[in-house]
Amino acid sequence: MIWKNGPEYEERLKKPFAPPTVTLKEIHDCVPKHLLKKNQTKATLYVIRDIVFTAALYKFAYSITPWAQGDFGGYVTEGWQKTVLKGSMWAFYYWFQGLVGAGIFCLGHDAGHTSLYENNKINNTVGFILHSYLLIPYYSWRATHHAHHKATASMERDENYVPYTRNTFKLPDEKTATKADYDEIFEETPIYTLYRMFIMQGFGWWVYLARNTMGSPMYPPGTNHFNPYSPLFKKEQRFSIFMSNVGIGGMSFILYKLGKNFFFKYYLIPYLLVNHWIVMFTFLHHSDPTIPHYRKGEWSFLRGAAATVDRPLLGWMGRFFFHNISHDHVAHHFFLRAPFYNGPEITKAVRSILKGDYNYDSTPSFYALYRSFTQCQFIEDDGDIIFYKNKDGVAVRELEDAIVEEIQKKGWNAEEQDRLEGAGKAA
Repeated sequence: MIWKNGPEYEERLKKPFAPPTVTLKEIHDCVPKHLLKKNQTKATLYVIRDIVFTAALYKFAYSITPWAQGDFGGYVTEGWQKTVLKGSMWAFYYWFQGLVGAGIFCLGHDAGHTSLYENNKINNTVGFILHSYLLIPYYSWRATHHAHHKATASMERDENYVPYTRNTFKLPDEKTATKADYDEIFEETPIYTLYRMFIMQGFGWWVYLARNTMGSPMYPPGTNHFNPYSPLFKKEQRFSIFMSNVGIGGMSFILYKLGKNFFFKYYLIPYLLVNHWIVMFTFLHHSDPTIPHYRKGEWSFLRGAAATVDRPLLGWMGRFFFHNISHDHVAHHFFLRAPFYNGPEITKAVRSILKGDYNYDSTPSFYALYRSFTQCQFIEDDGDIIFYKNKDGVAVRELEDAIVEEIQKKGWNAEEQDRLEGAGKAA
């Protein structure tokens, strides 16, 4: 059913959470080393494939009007039938050009991880060209995306989809908050919810780039991906950030020279769909009511990498056009430089080691998007392993009792250590 949780999600709801106990060595040892090697010829063919698809779809779109004017070879002559067929052909073009464009983003993403070619200059050149075509600041995105991978699911250090906290919404303390307090902030009509989802899916990518929305709260207001002096970047990265802007400027100039007709008729709608897919699959990788975020000493690279979700987004189309980015995202977090075309085999190996700690969700993706958008509202301001809470201030998953006791014991030991150190200084 379209509006139903997948069985894997339901299973997680029933099971109290405990962090993975496997080690990184066990995960790395389980993957055959040949799966981590790059096949540069295969990578090049994938890049050429998507470029050819893009060009072929442009040619198809340019042919629609002449075909309609010629009654489609004399086979379709009636007015309403021609209108329906012509509209269907435009819908076909927009849909598949959007999918191919999102795939081009994924190839640029892999180039940014140096997983296409052995030579990093080639990786960066390919990534720069592909992302500039999509008006994406390649080096700027690459810098913050690498930071995200180093600190996935860390409340203090992650760069993407960092949850809002109770304090963000100025909500009363959990013990004193009432239903009216939550309703005042989160209650809205279904139509307004869909409107906000439309804004996020259509423009959220650019809002993130321009304002760092749902990025790390450690940065001041106005932080963006276009200012070389932004606190997002290190001093040695500033020139590359400038070059990212040059890439966008160059593509903008090309679009200007191609004219308004090309931009509005052939480029804009697929471009908006690309933005939609980017926001959708990245949001669903890291925003789920059953998946934790970590604070302080409870975070580790392994825990963060495991705190993401594989989803069969769009089925075969998602796997084919998006280059496995959604189907094999957990494996990607453990093996950043592994080629995407080996993702399915790497996922099988990782899943065999993680077992119940491997997160997969067959929930229909558009329902999963709605579910996460409406249920992942905020997290508490304290707690070292925390889950999203919904509009009623309720988390759908809890920690195992043994994990709670372990965290409390760590806290008591830390407090005792602080007390002893304080007493020593006083003496």
